[in-house]
Amino acid sequence: MQSQHSLEEVLNTEQKKLSFFQNLLLIASADGQLDEQEGDFLLQVGNRLGLTSKQTQPLADNLSVLSFVVPADGLQRTLELQTLVQMMLQDGQIDPREYGLCMEYANRIGYSKEILDDMVSQLAGAGPVVNRNPPTVS
Repeated sequence: MQSQHSLEEVLNTEQKKLSFFQNLLLIASADGQLDEQEGDFLLQVGNRLGLTSKQTQPLADNLSVLSFVVPADGLQRTLELQTLVQMMLQDGQIDPREYGLCMEYANRIGYSKEILDDMVSQLAGAGPVVNRNPPTVS
């Protein structure tokens, strides 16, 4: 059976935490606005990771020049993508710019659009996507 790992276990250095938070900020701001649910989610994650506003404010101040930081560890990559998708879903709608950034991150870690869409579906509460294009018999 696969063991569950928490964000706190996987993000075990300040640099990993700040890189992860930077990626979340990029998704949250992709549509040009940070709504209340997204702000609350950022605060929740930041608090959970023990980050202070002194640590995160420089990221927010330099958002226009930031880009994704893709971790080397496979488990960290997957956990980050899940959390990025959760951020995208915070306001109840999937903005194309937010989705595009999630797709960019997924591609950079070797995941397909189908894997991303399945993750979005599951995290939105719809369950896994079951064979949306069934095979044909020739």
